[in-house]
Amino acid sequence: MYERELEVALAAAREAGAAVRHFYDTGTEAWEKSEDNPLTHADLESDRIIALHIRAAFPDDAILSEETVDDLSRVEKSRVWIVDPMDGTKEFTKKIPEFCVSIGLVVDGEPVVGVALNPAAEVAVWASKGNGTFKDGERVHVTDCAKLEDAVVIASRTEISRDKFAAHEGWFKELQPLGSIAWKLACVAAGEGDLNVSMAPKNEWDVCAGDCLVREAGGVYVDFDGAPRIYNQKNPLIETFMAAGPKALVDEFSRREAERTSA
Repeated sequence: MYERELEVALAAAREAGAAVRHFYDTGTEAWEKSEDNPLTHADLESDRIIALHIRAAFPDDAILSEETVDDLSRVEKSRVWIVDPMDGTKEFTKKIPEFCVSIGLVVDGEPVVGVALNPAAEVAVWASKGNGTFKDGERVHVTDCAKLEDAVVIASRTEISRDKFAAHEGWFKELQPLGSIAWKLACVAAGEGDLNVSMAPKNEWDVCAGDCLVREAGGVYVDFDGAPRIYNQKNPLIETFMAAGPKALVDEFSRREAERTSA
């Protein structure tokens, strides 16, 4: 199921990733879209390439992309591609190789295709509904970790530096900083960390592809109350805090977090 869509998403991600890598190696101008929110020519070129692939293959599908003006007619569509041409632009501008091209497809609000490609690491993780998750062609799964005290938590470098996890001191085996949220979810899906906890709002384009990767790798991506995201909302901002990983581990985190906040 969705083999053609995955094929198109991978081709788009690979071409866009090559363009991003070129800019990464040779340099490009960066400017601020808003405070602490940089934009580069790499973002825009990646966006252009991805849109060309999707529109050529699936002209009736809608696209929601961070770098394209939102056409709200998409909310009436069953099939919507949700794209971040480069998640982790701050890392890109600082030469930290923790950014990626993120392409997801949702059907009736559910992520059914996801591709996250890190051009600097030359690694891709992809999935389609019912077919599992793969890292460069090898099947991958979330870890079987079920205890928070044993968990390596992949979290935002910014959130860690702003003490967002101060109240969770001693909960985890390790708190590991990483850039792009899309790439964090890909790493959790690939079993390279046990849990991702996000303590700040995200947009659908940041996490849609990664959500598919985690689901197909046997995990869950839910808010702290255990609810999954229904995508293609009129407002793409996800204001609830989210966690990704093996269900038992996410459930344990959510239970302890509920106890902490209600105490």
